[in-house]
Amino acid sequence: MRHVVCPGSFDPCTNGHIDIFQRAAATFDKVTVLVSFNSKKAGLFTAAERVALIEESTSHITNLIVDTWDGLLVDYTTKHGIDTLVKGLRSGIDYEYELPMAQINRRLTGVDTFFLLTDPKYGYISSSLCKEVARHGGDVSSLLPPPVIRALEAKFADLTS
Repeated sequence: MRHVVCPGSFDPCTNGHIDIFQRAAATFDKVTVLVSFNSKKAGLFTAAERVALIEESTSHITNLIVDTWDGLLVDYTTKHGIDTLVKGLRSGIDYEYELPMAQINRRLTGVDTFFLLTDPKYGYISSSLCKEVARHGGDVSSLLPPPVIRALEAKFADLTS
């Protein structure tokens, strides 16, 4: 059985993320979407909120689970016996960012990284951009899954109250 991990902060998950998850699930036996934390980014959603949003948005993908980790990714893969990561790439900028991480992960533990090119219709979507558009009342209905849209609306309503 080939078990892979799709790691990321997913704050929040976008339709581009969902597309990568679906394509990974069609290729591999089991997919774990791993909500991790980037100390350089301030999160809008808690870990529990991100997990719940991903679970609700991917309930149709039967071979996908969601987990969290607050440490080195290679420690998670070692602990769970996983030797493959799947990452989506929107552009060369993503590649330049992801390549050194893929190389160090391979060097430290032998974990391979598969890069999936994002469907062009999602190539411009980022979590940060979606949050900014939603914060100002813009239409994000084609960018985010419905559960995420509802959660953003609630989050921004709470922030303005």
